[in-house]
Formats: sequence, structure tokens, C-alpha cells
Amino acid sequence: MKKFLLIICAALLMAGCGNETSDSKTFTFGTVAYGTAMENVGTDPHESYSGWSTLRYGIGETLFKFNERMELEPWLAESFEQVDDYTVRIKIRDGVQFSNAKPLDAQAVKACLYNLISVHDRAPFDLKIAGIEADGQTLTIKSAEKVPSLLNYLSDPYACIVDVTAGVHDGIVVGTGAYKAIKVTDTLIELVPNEIYWNGKPKLKRVIVKGIADGDTLTMAMLNGELDAAQGLPYSSMDLFGDGYKISQADTSRVYQIAFNFNTPALQDIKVRRAISMAVDKEGFCNVLLNGNGTPAVGAFPAMSGVHAEPYDPDGARKLLAQAGWSDSDGDGYVDRDGKNLELNYLTYTSRQELPLLAENVQATLKTIGVKLNVNATDNYKTFLRDGNYDLFAKAVVTAPTGDGEYYFTSHIHPDATDNAGHYHSDAILALGNELHNTFGADKRADLVRRMTQQVLDDCAIIYVAHLRMSLVMKSNVQGFTAHPSDYYEITAALSK
Repeated sequence: MKKFLLIICAALLMAGCGNETSDSKTFTFGTVAYGTAMENVGTDPHESYSGWSTLRYGIGETLFKFNERMELEPWLAESFEQVDDYTVRIKIRDGVQFSNAKPLDAQAVKACLYNLISVHDRAPFDLKIAGIEADGQTLTIKSAEKVPSLLNYLSDPYACIVDVTAGVHDGIVVGTGAYKAIKVTDTLIELVPNEIYWNGKPKLKRVIVKGIADGDTLTMAMLNGELDAAQGLPYSSMDLFGDGYKISQADTSRVYQIAFNFNTPALQDIKVRRAISMAVDKEGFCNVLLNGNGTPAVGAFPAMSGVHAEPYDPDGARKLLAQAGWSDSDGDGYVDRDGKNLELNYLTYTSRQELPLLAENVQATLKTIGVKLNVNATDNYKTFLRDGNYDLFAKAVVTAPTGDGEYYFTSHIHPDATDNAGHYHSDAILALGNELHNTFGADKRADLVRRMTQQVLDDCAIIYVAHLRMSLVMKSNVQGFTAHPSDYYEITAALSK
């Protein structure tokens, strides 16, 4: 019915009720990926996850970036030299200026990185910076310990280079990107060209990024001409965008995962965790609810060979629950033990459209094995996380934003990780993580990441459900707007209408 109503509304709008934007130099972009729930409001990369907005919307740039194969390339850096296991020397590109005309040199980068590690929650743990030396355009970083993935971390959105001497005013920083922000709110970023941009002249006079959390509102805004492009449209409405529109897609490392809370007594039994893992229908979720816009996940990273997860097996799940002492003794449809049903609280948020769909899917499938799931889908989820008022927590996370698997484990799996919502602790993970942190060489690091992934799966700590295929829908006259596997680099100097 909802899709039918959208089609009727679209027909009315196309018949003359729309307000097609006529300004060929203004680009209006609607997205579900900007908002308080994502912790990326504002443009200060040193605050929470706001660096994603800095990088996505062309305000700031990092020393290195990823190409379409997620390989590192110099960006604000011109070159680098690995002096030893603890020291890297980086040549800063000549001729780059911040949007306020201040030259970009090693001293400016040093000041930015020192500010980053003094205020950010994740960067100090990742970078392990012991000292920085600046000499003209040469930056030398010394690490307190081996950091084989240092350049990857310097490509994280939090590592956008901004002029820290200019400060942050009304959520606005001074970067080196193709555009500069002139207005920032919780739901909007307005941009104008950086006229002294070093890497080509921006083609637009104005860019407006609108955070639109509701999928139907986003769909109608795109259909009636209020938007030139949209990210995060409901899958049920994608078929509405045929003639007159273009779609750019990229497979990403964004995974939809469910973490078990190890503080919950019932979930301390691995048989219960394994049974719940076996009851989640990943194929059905991807094919039906995501309309083919997702790939069933095995582990945290897409297309990873050599790891295996629990198969979808409801009958096997029921047997495991019975072995753990849970059976439906009173015939109410739910398994119980000692007079209490196996009833769990499932926490998630609504600002990513896939998560409420996943909640419905998991609630329904767990009911078939006799587990009662109470769903709490709220963008105020942090309050419940802080209070420990949940048994399972589902979220969407980009597992390899730095192109290296260590990021995910340090941010979500390590016992002291900021986002270890399940309070999962594994001595094996700690040992492997320490080895990974001190290992150079892509093949050796990939093998350690594989072993760590399998350990998480063996412990049934997290259910990895699906990897997202990101789609950018745009009018046919839009050029230079391309989905990237990293989920970065959306607004660039190449964007035009």
C-alpha cells in the first residue's frame, strides 16, 4: 500500500505539482547518513564521528586516501618513507592552502594531529603517537610502539587536516577541501566553493546537504524535484527511479551486526548464543527486506575466505536450547526454565532504515524457536547502552574505513574498545590483536584478521547479518557523483549539473 501511494503521489507531482529546481549551479543532496544519531553532526573531525561529514562533503581532506580498490594513495601527502618500525617521514604536498588562504605545511599538520590526539576518543589508541617533528613540508611521526597501519589510520575521517588555529565556530572548521561550510545545523550543511582549492575548480556555486531521517519523506523530496540526489532511499521505493534518474552503487564494508550482551545471565551460555545465531535468516533478510541490496555476511568483512559462521538452522537451534535447559513447559510458544520465559530486550536505532527491518526479521525468526524478543528501536539508544538496559544491540558499522581490519577490532572487539557494546572479553583476541598491531606485511596481517574474525564467531559474540550495497540516486543531469566502497568522498570538485 505504501509503495502504491508513493506511485500515485509521484504521478501527481510529475503532472505539474513539483518544484523542480532550476538553478544549475546549486546541488541539493538528501541523505539519511547525517544526523545526531550517527554522531556526525557538524564538521569538526576531532569530535566523535563528525569527520565523516568533513570528508564526505568535500570540506576536509586526509594525508592519504583510498582508491576504488581500497588501496592507499597520497592525497595531501606527496610521498612517504618508512624510516623504521617506529618512524615514518611524510612529504606534505606543495601549493595547498586552507580555505582561509593559510598555507598547508608540516607545522599545520603537526598542530592538527596533536589537537586530534588530545581530544578524540579513538585516535590516541589507534595512532600511538609519541612525537611529531615539522620542518617545512616534511613531517616526521614517531610512534610509541609499532603501528603498521599508521597510514591507514591517517586516512580515517578523524584525520582530516584542518586549521586548528582558526578554531571551530558554529560547527564550522577550516579545511583544504573543494568546498567550505557557511552554515551547519543538526539537519543541514550549506557549502560554497573554496575558490583557492588546489586540485581543480569546483563547478557548483552552492551545495546543500540535508539530513532526512524518514525514508518516505526522502523519497517524495527526490520525486518532486527538491533534491538533485539522495542516499539511503527505502528499498521499496527504488523502482520509482527509472527514466530521468541515474544510480551509482558500490559494495561496502558496512555490516549489520548484532552484539550479545555478556552481562545478561542467559546469554553467558554459549549454547543459547549459538542457538540465536542459528535462528537468524540472513538470506531472507537480504533478498526480501533489503530487496537484493545486501549480501549475507559470514564475518565482519565482505568476501573474506577461510571463516565460517553458524548456518541458518532453526531445528538445530531448538535442540541447542533444549540442551541448555530451555523448553516450552507450559505450551505458550516460548521456551522457559525455572518458571521464566527466555525473554530478551533487543536495542537498535531507526536512523538507518535497514535496522528496524532487521529487528522485525529477528523478532519473527526467534519466535519460531521459542525466544521472546522485545524490540526497542530508538535514536536515543545511547541512554539504554549507558544504563545496560539491553540484551542484544544491533547496529550498522563500517568495519574497514581505513582499509585495514585492525580498526574494527580496536574499536568494537577489544575489551577496552569504545564500541564494545557486548562487554565481550577474549584472551585469544587480546593476544592476536597484540600480534596484529606489531605485524608488518599485508598477507600476514590479513591472516591475523581472519583468525581474529573466526575467534569472534567461535565465541558467538556477534551475529554478522549482512553487508550493504550503497546506492546514490540522482537526476540524469548530475555528473561526477559516485558511490565509493569506503562510503567517503561524495562531494568533490568534479561534481556538476
